[in-house]
Amino acid sequence: MINKRIQMFGSPAASVWALLWLAVFAINANSSELKEFQFKHHNNEEIYDAILQIREKCPSITSLYRLSEDSVEGRPLLVVVFSIHPTYHKPMDPEFKYIANMHGNEVLGRELLLKLADYFCDEFIAGNEEIVKLITKTRIHLMPTMNPDGWQRSTDDGGSNYLIGRDNAEGVDLNRNFPDLDRIVFDNEAYYKDINNHLMQMVDHLDQPVQPETKAVMQMIMSIPFVASANLHGGDLVANYPYDASRYGNVQGEYATSPDDETFKWLALSYSNYHADMANPNRMPCRGGDKNFGKEGGITNGAKWYSVRGGMQDFNYLSSNDFEITLELGCDKYTKENELEKEWNRNKDALINLIWQSHIGIKGIIKDAVTLKPLVNAFIKVVNVTNGQLSPILHDVTSVQDGDYYRLLTNGDYHVTASMDGYLSSTKLVTVENKHHNEAKVMNFTLQPIILPSNYSKKRKRFAYSNSITADKLQMF
Repeated sequence: MINKRIQMFGSPAASVWALLWLAVFAINANSSELKEFQFKHHNNEEIYDAILQIREKCPSITSLYRLSEDSVEGRPLLVVVFSIHPTYHKPMDPEFKYIANMHGNEVLGRELLLKLADYFCDEFIAGNEEIVKLITKTRIHLMPTMNPDGWQRSTDDGGSNYLIGRDNAEGVDLNRNFPDLDRIVFDNEAYYKDINNHLMQMVDHLDQPVQPETKAVMQMIMSIPFVASANLHGGDLVANYPYDASRYGNVQGEYATSPDDETFKWLALSYSNYHADMANPNRMPCRGGDKNFGKEGGITNGAKWYSVRGGMQDFNYLSSNDFEITLELGCDKYTKENELEKEWNRNKDALINLIWQSHIGIKGIIKDAVTLKPLVNAFIKVVNVTNGQLSPILHDVTSVQDGDYYRLLTNGDYHVTASMDGYLSSTKLVTVENKHHNEAKVMNFTLQPIILPSNYSKKRKRFAYSNSITADKLQMF
């Protein structure tokens, strides 16, 4: 059993040190009784041990995988998955992810995700109807730490410095290290180019070398058809939504509207309104002179707060089908250990409610009308026609490996068009009424193939970049 685990963790390029490290944890998990969860600052070794124990306790609804790259210092980047089909994507079940501890000195998120995993396991065993339903209908990925090296530096320094440990071991801020797709989409808008999604194919240069932690998460994003997600930070109390980068170069104060501005505000409010006081207008700001985001419902447009280039949030939205927001979970970056349980209680309902938002809007399967085979990389275009006002949402999503698509939308009336090269497009009218913690409305499409001219070149066809890397690149067990 132990050897099998290590083979699943391992790869020819993995360091012997990392494999031996994981072997110790696998042995510990097998040789000791399952421990009750403790609210404490789990060190990097204890993080792995806790994840393995959750896997031991709930094997039928969990899987683990290790990302393609380790951290700079060789620490594995692990993800625990919850689902009744934890090792594979099932059509019509949306995929959701949380990533925490991107900045190593912002530690609350990693402890919340460990506790959330423990809670999911215990509540599923106990038969909690809400949790059983969520895990049955959704595939949920929890990554407690993206920057274990930074966490170690911050912790070794006492956890009191606002900057030490923020970056990875190479001194790079991982939330400025993703390809700058905002630059591309803003250029496309300026030059009237009708390309507003899956923009990685248009990257012609990088502003800086991509760090291994960033590369690993990029491959994760491209491998798994995520529908919604959030990255967990600390230092303020607010739910931040795209765009993070300003269009016109302003450092602060410029509201950078995305095509899905209303949907992103819905997602942000779905967290802030379920948090203990994120949306409380009467709460105090974090520091004197800071903005009290509670007076704005506990949410903010990223660029209006301050502009970020190369961030993970906008990269998700512009490279894939994933709608991501950023959660600032509290005024302190390195939360005191005796406050962790209180913070769990303040955030628990919000964490769960946000996962449910991967079910808003519509979903369906797109097929060839003749062969009935699923069509991969078909485009879903949407026009909001609520109250008779035609408002195109200039951000398309695509069907994934089984022809399934997921389009997050707020309540209203929409014209939805499915299209693909070589097929007649199909448009339908749908009324979206998002019901509390229920699945999205199903709208399937069958597209009629057409005869293409003999000089048609496949080189002109634009494929979605999402899902072009197969999931077998991720080491699962």
